[in-house]
Amino acid sequence: MIEPVKLEYKIRGSDFINAGEASSGTKKALNRLGVSPAAVKRAAIAMYEAEINAVIHADGGEAEVFIYSDHVIIRIIDQGPGIPDVSLAMQEGWSTAPDIAREMGFGAGMGLPNIKKHSDDMSIETEIGKGTTVTITVRFQV
Repeated sequence: MIEPVKLEYKIRGSDFINAGEASSGTKKALNRLGVSPAAVKRAAIAMYEAEINAVIHADGGEAEVFIYSDHVIIRIIDQGPGIPDVSLAMQEGWSTAPDIAREMGFGAGMGLPNIKKHSDDMSIETEIGKGTTVTITVRFQV
């Protein structure tokens, strides 16, 4: 098996000016590697939503991206407060975003639902007071 392309990014909490740099960098890499535009779009949207969640809720974190020949695995890891009720957080429109995020147009409660919608697989590992890891898989099928 060929080794995957691995990308790593630091995500800075509350840095709304640079939010999206990791997903933008991943999108460029996928395009350079010739991944289909539809798969690039899905991966970029899902990763952006997870990245923004880390910026808003967790004082940042890190992104690990593993690009294989037929899929990409994106892992957003934070050391934030954790998600008390994942089922509730998966409901469209439910949000714990602070007012500052909402004033900038974030925090509409669509992050996790959009990740699920645009990925082939999504898992959330979370522990209160320890952090959350969101793992996203997008396949490159035509």
